[in-house]
Amino acid sequence: MIASLFFTLAQAAQPASAPAPDLFGMLVPFLCLGVIFYFLIIRPQKKKQSDHAKLISAVKTGDEVVTAGGMHGRVANVKETTLILKIAENTKVEIEKGSIDRVKKAETEVVSA
Repeated sequence: MIASLFFTLAQAAQPASAPAPDLFGMLVPFLCLGVIFYFLIIRPQKKKQSDHAKLISAVKTGDEVVTAGGMHGRVANVKETTLILKIAENTKVEIEKGSIDRVKKAETEVVSA
Protein backbone atom coordinates (compact mmCIF):
# COMPACT_ATOMS: atom_id res chain seq x y z
CA MET A 1 0.00 0.00 0.00
CA ILE A 2 2.79 2.42 0.80
CA ALA A 3 4.49 1.46 -2.48
CA SER A 4 1.38 2.35 -4.48
CA LEU A 5 1.22 5.67 -2.61
CA PHE A 6 4.83 6.48 -3.60
CA PHE A 7 4.12 5.61 -7.25
CA THR A 8 1.05 7.83 -7.21
CA LEU A 9 2.98 10.73 -5.68
CA ALA A 10 5.89 10.25 -8.13
CA GLN A 11 3.53 10.38 -11.10
CA ALA A 12 1.78 13.46 -9.73
CA ALA A 13 5.12 15.23 -9.15
CA GLN A 14 6.15 14.96 -12.81
CA PRO A 15 5.43 18.18 -14.68
CA ALA A 16 2.93 18.19 -17.47
CA SER A 17 4.59 17.69 -20.82
CA ALA A 18 5.28 21.01 -22.51
CA PRO A 19 4.72 21.31 -26.24
CA ALA A 20 7.80 20.44 -28.27
CA PRO A 21 9.61 23.52 -29.60
CA ASP A 22 9.23 24.19 -33.31
CA LEU A 23 12.58 23.53 -35.00
CA PHE A 24 11.82 25.82 -37.94
CA GLY A 25 10.81 28.65 -35.59
CA MET A 26 14.10 28.31 -33.73
CA LEU A 27 16.24 28.33 -36.89
CA VAL A 28 14.66 31.34 -38.61
CA PRO A 29 16.50 33.99 -36.51
CA PHE A 30 19.83 32.23 -37.07
CA LEU A 31 19.21 32.00 -40.81
CA CYS A 32 18.33 35.70 -40.93
CA LEU A 33 21.52 36.57 -39.05
CA GLY A 34 23.52 34.42 -41.47
CA VAL A 35 22.05 36.20 -44.50
CA ILE A 36 22.68 39.63 -42.97
CA PHE A 37 26.23 38.62 -42.04
CA TYR A 38 26.86 37.42 -45.62
CA PHE A 39 25.64 40.61 -47.29
CA LEU A 40 27.26 43.04 -44.85
CA ILE A 41 30.62 41.33 -44.21
CA ILE A 42 31.52 38.39 -46.44
CA ARG A 43 30.33 39.57 -49.86
CA PRO A 44 32.01 43.03 -49.76
CA GLN A 45 35.26 41.47 -48.52
CA LYS A 46 35.30 38.94 -51.38
CA LYS A 47 34.65 41.75 -53.88
CA LYS A 48 37.50 43.79 -52.41
CA GLN A 49 39.85 40.79 -52.62
CA SER A 50 38.95 40.08 -56.24
CA ASP A 51 39.41 43.77 -57.17
CA HIS A 52 42.84 43.75 -55.51
CA ALA A 53 43.80 40.56 -57.37
CA LYS A 54 42.81 42.19 -60.67
CA LEU A 55 44.82 45.30 -59.75
CA ILE A 56 47.93 43.23 -59.00
CA SER A 57 47.64 41.13 -62.15
CA ALA A 58 47.38 44.31 -64.28
CA VAL A 59 50.63 45.85 -62.96
CA LYS A 60 53.21 46.31 -65.70
CA THR A 61 56.60 47.91 -66.10
CA GLY A 62 56.43 51.70 -65.91
CA ASP A 63 53.41 51.91 -63.60
CA GLU A 64 53.70 54.10 -60.55
CA VAL A 65 52.62 52.23 -57.43
CA VAL A 66 52.17 52.80 -53.71
CA THR A 67 52.91 49.90 -51.38
CA ALA A 68 50.97 49.01 -48.24
CA GLY A 69 53.89 50.45 -46.26
CA GLY A 70 53.55 53.80 -48.03
CA MET A 71 56.56 53.53 -50.35
CA HIS A 72 56.08 55.26 -53.72
CA GLY A 73 57.95 54.15 -56.80
CA ARG A 74 57.95 53.12 -60.43
CA VAL A 75 57.88 49.46 -61.47
CA ALA A 76 61.15 48.56 -63.17
CA ASN A 77 60.56 44.83 -63.71
CA VAL A 78 57.67 42.43 -63.10
CA LYS A 79 58.37 38.85 -62.03
CA GLU A 80 56.03 35.99 -61.23
CA THR A 81 55.37 36.79 -57.55
CA THR A 82 57.54 39.86 -57.01
CA LEU A 83 58.44 43.06 -58.78
CA ILE A 84 61.38 45.43 -58.80
CA LEU A 85 60.43 48.90 -57.65
CA LYS A 86 62.60 51.91 -58.45
CA ILE A 87 62.18 54.32 -55.56
CA ALA A 88 65.02 56.76 -56.34
CA GLU A 89 67.96 57.17 -58.70
CA ASN A 90 70.09 54.01 -58.50
CA THR A 91 67.81 52.58 -55.78
CA LYS A 92 65.72 49.54 -56.57
CA VAL A 93 63.96 47.19 -54.16
CA GLU A 94 62.22 43.88 -54.72
CA ILE A 95 58.76 43.60 -53.18
CA GLU A 96 55.93 41.10 -53.18
CA LYS A 97 53.08 41.85 -55.55
CA GLY A 98 50.59 41.46 -52.70
CA SER A 99 52.04 44.49 -50.92
CA ILE A 100 50.85 46.83 -53.69
CA ASP A 101 48.11 49.08 -52.37
CA ARG A 102 47.42 51.50 -55.24
CA VAL A 103 48.50 51.73 -58.87
CA LYS A 104 48.82 54.84 -60.99
CA LYS A 105 49.19 53.80 -64.61
CA ALA A 106 52.24 54.82 -66.59
CA GLU A 107 51.97 58.20 -68.23
CA THR A 108 50.65 57.81 -71.75
CA GLU A 109 50.45 60.23 -74.62
CA VAL A 110 47.37 62.41 -74.59
CA VAL A 111 45.75 62.16 -77.96
CA SER A 112 43.67 65.19 -78.78
CA ALA A 113 40.61 64.59 -80.88
